Amino acid sequence: MCGIVGLFTKTPEVQAKLGDYLSSMLIEMTDRGPDSAGVALYRDPVPAGYSKLTLQSADPKYPWRSLAKDLGEQLGDEVEIEVRGSHAVVRAKEDFTVLEHWLHHNHPDLRIVSAGDTIEIFKDTGLPEAVVEEFELRKVSGTHALGHTRMATESAVTTEGSHPFSTGMDLCLVHNGSLSNHNRLRQFLRKRGIEFKTENDTEVAAAYLTWRLREGASLEEALESGIKDLDGFYTFAVGTRDGFAVVRDPISCKHAVMAETDDWVAMATEYRAIATLPGSDKARIWEPAPAQIYSWSRN
Repeated sequence: MCGIVGLFTKTPEVQAKLGDYLSSMLIEMTDRGPDSAGVALYRDPVPAGYSKLTLQSADPKYPWRSLAKDLGEQLGDEVEIEVRGSHAVVRAKEDFTVLEHWLHHNHPDLRIVSAGDTIEIFKDTGLPEAVVEEFELRKVSGTHALGHTRMATESAVTTEGSHPFSTGMDLCLVHNGSLSNHNRLRQFLRKRGIEFKTENDTEVAAAYLTWRLREGASLEEALESGIKDLDGFYTFAVGTRDGFAVVRDPISCKHAVMAETDDWVAMATEYRAIATLPGSDKARIWEPAPAQIYSWSRN
């Protein structure tokens, strides 16, 4: 089961309502994933020399403002923080590795959900509609986004085990299906310096792409290699700083549909999610072919 949705905008009008449109698509996939839901949003890039982190706390009353003050004093510069539900987006003039080290030693109870220039990830347990309300997603604008509704099968229903998974800067992955060789791949990637936070096979798929990109591959080359190295049944949607890509395994038994207009590109596990978008009745609609990579980028 599980449901995937994705939206890539082509016009300022769609960008302004990205969160609203994606939320409607996500809620439409509720019966495919009632356990948890999450989204990856690409919006408001930080200036050069800055980093943007999404943090998550298990404490609903976590003192985020105090965290921003402490970090600002450490860096000697003001730190911006935007609180959304159990998450907070931090923008700071510092390299990510420095921020990661400081958080690990001073606030080990916090979890880094995403990091980069533009990405923000919000996810939690519960019905998709509740997650949309918790993070006020309908009010968000942006260039593109991915979403996922989860029906847990291989691991517990937790916020940590929810999609999307981000294992590299501005990179995220959502997944419908299962991998049969994820334990072997996890061992392989750990030997190459990749760290894991969950037992979810989707995190392994995301980490595999991160490793291939670190080795110098383009996203398309990494996905091509993944078709050979990731054994299982899956539909992947991958987000990057500039766009997103979709690929299915060579058998393609997992659902997927795509659509495109002059205003947007969308993908979903089922067409009914795409049907919520304006102009969907006039869109070009197709089913992604097996083992073929579809991608859109602002570059």
